[in-house]
Amino acid sequence: MKTFNDYLNESGEIGYVKKVVNVIAYVDGLPSAHPGEVVVFEGGQLGHVTSLKQDLVEVLTFTKKSIRTGEKVTRTGRLITVPVGTELLGRIIDPFGFPIDEVSRSIKTTEIRPIEVQPKGIMSRRILKRQFDTGVGLVDLMVPIGQGQRELVIGDRKTGKTNFLLKTIVSGVKQNNICIYAAIGKKKIDIKKAEDYLKSKGVMDKVIIVASTSQDPSGGIFMTPYTAMTIAEYFRDRGQNTVIILDDLLTHAKFYREISLLANKFPGRNSYPGDIFYAHARLMERAGNFLIGNSEVAITCFPVVESSQGDFSGYIQTNVMSMTDGHIYFDNDLFSEGRRPAINPFLSVTRVGRQTQLTSKKSINRELLSFMTLFEKMRNYSHFGAELTDSIKVTLDTGNRLLTIFEQDPENVIPGNVQALFLTLAWSGNLKETDSVKIMDYRNRLLNLYSMDETYRKYVDTSIGTAQSFNELLQMVQQNIDKFFPTLKQ
Repeated sequence: MKTFNDYLNESGEIGYVKKVVNVIAYVDGLPSAHPGEVVVFEGGQLGHVTSLKQDLVEVLTFTKKSIRTGEKVTRTGRLITVPVGTELLGRIIDPFGFPIDEVSRSIKTTEIRPIEVQPKGIMSRRILKRQFDTGVGLVDLMVPIGQGQRELVIGDRKTGKTNFLLKTIVSGVKQNNICIYAAIGKKKIDIKKAEDYLKSKGVMDKVIIVASTSQDPSGGIFMTPYTAMTIAEYFRDRGQNTVIILDDLLTHAKFYREISLLANKFPGRNSYPGDIFYAHARLMERAGNFLIGNSEVAITCFPVVESSQGDFSGYIQTNVMSMTDGHIYFDNDLFSEGRRPAINPFLSVTRVGRQTQLTSKKSINRELLSFMTLFEKMRNYSHFGAELTDSIKVTLDTGNRLLTIFEQDPENVIPGNVQALFLTLAWSGNLKETDSVKIMDYRNRLLNLYSMDETYRKYVDTSIGTAQSFNELLQMVQQNIDKFFPTLKQ
């Protein structure tokens, strides 16, 4: 940025602050100002034009310093821009691109981009064909996600959403994605915990955290997801698949409501401004699967919205549902029961993810949904104390074993093929163990073998890739049980 005097000499226009209402300043004397333009105050503070009144310019400020009445203002002729580049990898930055982590070195990038751009049109987009593994077996098998999908993550506070998202980042990096985590109005301790987790997993060098804290100015908090999406588009244009997490859009909406009410915009439902849908929809539309050169490159987006007491039919919640390709619902009741992850597969939706699954996994998906529906009915029936037949007992035992198989502790990221293979072990009756600790211990041994032994990994991947149905995969496993599960007898 240049100095105030430099911009004043370029524009030849000077204004004066007539009134200040919290983060909104009303300026007189900038006749050529246009919406979205950045202005600079004589003290070096920045703001941008949000509205043009009949005789005043409305400016949203981006500073913690108070703006004084009578302070000089000038135009810059620029829109809001942020630095982008590979130099940002491994760093935590604020919405303006300045580093806020503990690393002493500054960030020097060679390119800047405006945070508000027109989303690419339909001719630049392609159908989703590739599956994205989140590393959480319940999601990858029952609520699959495609690369380029926009999948809402919704649930009450403290139900495991952030843990799921961090696992998704780790899994995304392993699939050669650049991951961008937008922490919107978060506590500093939560941002630090996310950084420490990603460093402990050895993936921080492929991650960028764009963070704003709850103490930051409302304007900066509002900018956070747009800055993150702009950085994601930079890597997309370089041919790099990207995963972006927006945590969370309910906080974003609340701060935008605050800004709008201060600016005297007419309040609508729940006092949110009338353009809140547009504010989020124009952001969501920038994600997708795109044709870049001769390759398909995806921006996979996970917006997060918090629900209250299990009610996910609120205004912002339903708004974001309508502009995404499905949602993963974290159920507070399941969390209270001890399920980890506490995802309710029957209230979760994926609109385009199943078309990206392998044929064998599509078959697994159908069988699982059908069986788990039956299992839930049988479990509810058994609560009445009715006498159980042998078939009902088998169904309940198998269902409980499957629930244990889908259990994951916070540290485990499980590839989809390992989860599918382990599921066949239980389904075929070869896994007789009922103790959850022993089941998880065996799965971890299988996971280590898959990670360390390249020959074994190729054998498993090829078998699952060539199987045309779940039954065919089950037959393969039965006929080659020692090859698929060499640690079973240990």
